[in-house]
Parts: sequence; structure tokens; C-alpha cells
Amino acid sequence: MPSRVSWWWILVLALLLLAPGPAGRLLLDVVGGVTLLLFALPVALGGAGWLAWVLLQRRMRTCPACGFRSLGTEVCPACGTVFPTTEIDSGGFGSPAVPQQSFDVRDVTIDVSATDVEQDG
Repeated sequence: MPSRVSWWWILVLALLLLAPGPAGRLLLDVVGGVTLLLFALPVALGGAGWLAWVLLQRRMRTCPACGFRSLGTEVCPACGTVFPTTEIDSGGFGSPAVPQQSFDVRDVTIDVSATDVEQDG
């Protein structure tokens, strides 16, 4: 048969919490520290995990040919395409390479054709 907690120990504990002397302060400090640890530790671990995820995403590169994302390689492991060597060549990590063309905008003609979007019916 399990032993019952006597009223004497409950009164001693209540006295320590209500009129804290050195022993009561120690008990409150320990309980407060454990409570703080139980609430702060998951928040700190979640923040560290989020920071690690952001840093990992920055180091990943997207293949301009197939779109496969890889980490720290010079050649795409999926299709074998060579990644650009610098960020400037690719427009930044994670974006496909865009060829740079230089032309004079005064010499460019834009052809526009109008189409009727309304339909009878």
C-alpha cells in the first residue's frame, strides 16, 4: 500500500513558500531555474535550428539547366552542368544564369500586335 503524504510535510512546504527564509529562497530559486530552463531551452534550440536552416539555404546552389539544388559542388550532381564560377556570372547563388547583352535602347523596336479578347457567346 503506497504511503500517504502527511499533512506535516505539506505545512512545512507551504511555510517555506509563504515565509521564505534561506531554505525557502533556495527552493524558489531552484524551482524558478528549472522552470526557466524548461521554457527557454526549446525556444533557444528552435532559434538555433532556424539560423542553421537559413545558413544552409544560403550555401545551396540551383542548377540553371535542371533546377536541382546542391551544396558545395562545382558540377550539378543530377545533370552534370558546370555551375558558374562567381556570383556575378549567375546573378547570385540560387538563380539561373542570364546572358548579359549590351545594346543601345534607341535601336530597339518593339512589335506589338493587338488582339480582340471579347468573345461572342
